[in-house]
Amino acid sequence: MKNVAVIGGGAAGFFAAIHAAQNGNEVTIFEKGNSLLNKVRISGGGRCNVTHACFEVNDLVKFYPRGSKELISAFYRFNTNHTIDWFESRGVELKTEGDGRMFPVSDLSQTIIDCLLKEAKRNGVKIKTQCGVNAVVLVDSKLILKFANDAEKEFDSVIVTSGGYPSSKNYDWLRDLGINIVEPVPSLFTFNIPNSPLKGLEGVSVSDTLITVEDSKFKYNGPLLITHWGISGPAVLKTSAFAARFIHDLNYNFTASINFIPSFSAIELEELFNQQKKNHPSKKVFSKLFLQLPGRLWERLCAAAGITEGCQYANISKQQMLSLIKNILSYELKVKGKTTFKEEFVTCGGIDLKEVDMKTMESKKIPGLFFAGEVLNIDGVTGGFNFQAAWTTGFIAGSSV
Repeated sequence: MKNVAVIGGGAAGFFAAIHAAQNGNEVTIFEKGNSLLNKVRISGGGRCNVTHACFEVNDLVKFYPRGSKELISAFYRFNTNHTIDWFESRGVELKTEGDGRMFPVSDLSQTIIDCLLKEAKRNGVKIKTQCGVNAVVLVDSKLILKFANDAEKEFDSVIVTSGGYPSSKNYDWLRDLGINIVEPVPSLFTFNIPNSPLKGLEGVSVSDTLITVEDSKFKYNGPLLITHWGISGPAVLKTSAFAARFIHDLNYNFTASINFIPSFSAIELEELFNQQKKNHPSKKVFSKLFLQLPGRLWERLCAAAGITEGCQYANISKQQMLSLIKNILSYELKVKGKTTFKEEFVTCGGIDLKEVDMKTMESKKIPGLFFAGEVLNIDGVTGGFNFQAAWTTGFIAGSSV
């Protein structure tokens, strides 16, 4: 039996602790705060987006901007199917929503919290809150934890599940062990657009758009939401995740282009408008032409093309038509800044995966030191993928101790 410390009382920490304890080890979770499983509590608006209904490993890894290749073998060991089975075998039934996100049937994150706390207690996991770890020191093959109150304790193995840090200096205690850290930058953020031409349309959403970051390879589909500060929604969050470092290097000042109807080409739209002029010449252009576009947004796109409210298709000029097509397919917005989700922030960066044996989640440099969760340079897009990575890496680390 080993004496095992788990640093961090989040999703990955609890999953790692539970599985380490199931192997007969004496396990203690050390959490620097006074509460546990905070991200679980607030995820999905308090419902907890446990995972995503993506069941093929080769498809699942595509949702991870960082760690996709390294997670392939890990997901073959523990993936969405295993997550569902694990919770349901403990009385927590999950449901799938239309966009693939999976939640407890109760729609309460407390259901997941209670399950993890109960399972930790059943397996004899000790939990210490308000017990921050300042340093981990290796002495004669033993790992010594130094706590904020100057106390020290020796352990056979340590699992670091401290989460992602927004500031590079927060990783110094790991750098002191000789571990390489990929500099952290924010991921999963919305785009701030001061003086946005879409102001007044707050709350308007479009079910399918294509977002492109100008002068880059980054372009992603998904729903879009117009907000008080700019644009958000899955399409924006996915773009911010995959382009996180690129956008960071631009100091969050760049041009984003929105294709509001990616299923149409410019040629097809021009042909459609010409048919409207021919078949419905007296119809007003302001009358919504596309079911998938909200009426207020359509009117704004028309107005931006110089088309007045009473203008009929018979009177629309060639230039106005081309301008409207451009607004539909490549509406440009000047982004200046970002908005992150505070307690739910996700980090691009963390422990370099080259430092980790992904078969065990153990450090290649320091025997007995393991990692799991967002402290690793692994992050997924929104929709339950970050929790799935936490369950997977936590399971492997805990099972490998």
